[in-house]
Amino acid sequence: MKVLQVDVVVPVRNEERDLVPSIRRLVAYLRESFPFTARVTIADNGSTDTTWAIATGLDRELAEVRAVHMELPGRGRALRAIWSESDAEVLAYMDVDLSTDLNALLPLVAPLLSGHSDLAIGTRLARGSRVIRGPKRELISRSYNVLLRTLMGARFSDAQCGFKAIRRDQAQALLPLTQDTGWFFDTELLVLAERAGLRIHEVPVDWIDDLDSRVDIIGTALADLRGMARLGAGFARGTIQVPQLRGPSLATRRNGSKPVEFSSLPLQIARFAVIGVGSTIAYLGLYLLLRGSMPAQADNLISLLLTAVANTAANRRLTFGISGRPNAARHQFKGLLTFGIGLALTAGALAVLDAGSPDPGRGTEIAVLLGANLVAAALRFALYRTWVFGRSKRGAGRPPAETDDGARAEPVRPSPVERFGSTVQVTAMTAQREKTS
Repeated sequence: MKVLQVDVVVPVRNEERDLVPSIRRLVAYLRESFPFTARVTIADNGSTDTTWAIATGLDRELAEVRAVHMELPGRGRALRAIWSESDAEVLAYMDVDLSTDLNALLPLVAPLLSGHSDLAIGTRLARGSRVIRGPKRELISRSYNVLLRTLMGARFSDAQCGFKAIRRDQAQALLPLTQDTGWFFDTELLVLAERAGLRIHEVPVDWIDDLDSRVDIIGTALADLRGMARLGAGFARGTIQVPQLRGPSLATRRNGSKPVEFSSLPLQIARFAVIGVGSTIAYLGLYLLLRGSMPAQADNLISLLLTAVANTAANRRLTFGISGRPNAARHQFKGLLTFGIGLALTAGALAVLDAGSPDPGRGTEIAVLLGANLVAAALRFALYRTWVFGRSKRGAGRPPAETDDGARAEPVRPSPVERFGSTVQVTAMTAQREKTS
């Protein structure tokens, strides 16, 4: 019996229209142009149309195809379940629309089969890529990857391209650490792989946007942000422990020095700036949305109040590495006080504008508000760092321990390595696997 080298998983949910032509095209490519033994696994997750019936028909008809059904939806859930039990050397997946040119599959898996790399991704953002898609998706994709590099320290270029592969031995070590069941699963796995010191191979791809895509862009974006916040908090608190599987972990610098702490000023400024840009966009969007139904000052108050709460929560977790319920209410209260400064500056700017021009244009209003918000942001960062979160950056919510004589001792502060979750903790299963190999 031949050793199965590549298992290509195609997650599907309500894809009755695209499933047959895409699977036939993929199988034809594997038969004619792919030199390794391969299987196509159709992962139906929660379909309510005829997708599962079509998948079972393809399973019976094509020797290279098998169909697996799961009641609950979720691409991440499907990939984790199938990859965890697969017997192939390399585990891959691609989107059913085959937006990525299939000629990239061989360059994707070959470095993994040779042992050169551990995980491979298709990238639409490399210089050699050829991509056809609308400006909206392009902007969202690039902004998301900038967020990953800024907030998570990621070095891979494209987290969201539906074209990835991983060696089975590395997947078995990392999959138990993943939690997401949806679209963020890809990003989570990549971030964990980098922190485990794995080598990630990137393949520039030819990619054409699927105009019939039913992905909820807004919902997916919010889920991705929640996932980033969860990972960042887990690394900061040390609750996510990633084993060092190969080479130096990217949580440690190449020169062997200690990783940058959450309290590092440059990192805090970068994270604060990214969150600030998002908050400003949300603020201006709310302001323009509400402007026709209320006066400028009332609109400004409501828009600032709603975005201030989200801004404080995001900076608490991502900029200053604080999570959990302890002191959360106090931080929000102080955040609202700093919001008062922004309100005073923007309200004052609007008042001056109204006094100088009884009917300013909407563009002038926005320009004035942007300037006032920039000044408010600088003051807010200083207050966040020194007053709002300054005393809670380390050991937030943890009571001091008692010494043998009953006195209160200073809390033990974890090292940066421990807080980043990069301590070398190879599980017994991983150690046994290395020993037998």
